Amino acid sequence: MIVAKRNLTVEIFWKVHAWLYRTSGGKIGAKTIGMPVLLLTTTGRKSHAPRRVALTYIPKGDACVVIASNVGEPRHPGWWHNLVANPKATIQRGTKITRVRAREAEGEEREELWAEAARTTDSYPVYAERTKRRIPVVVLEPEETVPSAV
Repeated sequence: MIVAKRNLTVEIFWKVHAWLYRTSGGKIGAKTIGMPVLLLTTTGRKSHAPRRVALTYIPKGDACVVIASNVGEPRHPGWWHNLVANPKATIQRGTKITRVRAREAEGEEREELWAEAARTTDSYPVYAERTKRRIPVVVLEPEETVPSAV
């Protein structure tokens, strides 16, 4: 099993992936490592500018669950810090854009969602072994759908 580590190639892949996903309305890049992909747009906690990132997710009814693994790096990903500062964001799945509110799963809910993520891909347990931090499990709950992205 090969599990990604943060490097220039991975950074470029995710930036290009997000651009292809957005410009194709999700026709390109809708799945990676066997998981569906969404685009998360947060508000920068310092810049207040929109910040977009492509993330794999687990569908949970109308909600989406994302894992702030940062490929096992010692610090949380920027998008997680942005959501802590302002939990309101948007997600794009295909051409559908939805306003969401983020919350960190805790307790039994977190354990169940983490176990499901670990069953979905071997990467998450490896990321957890690489870091001393507790990796946040984030639930993105819909608030409303906005007009199509494309």
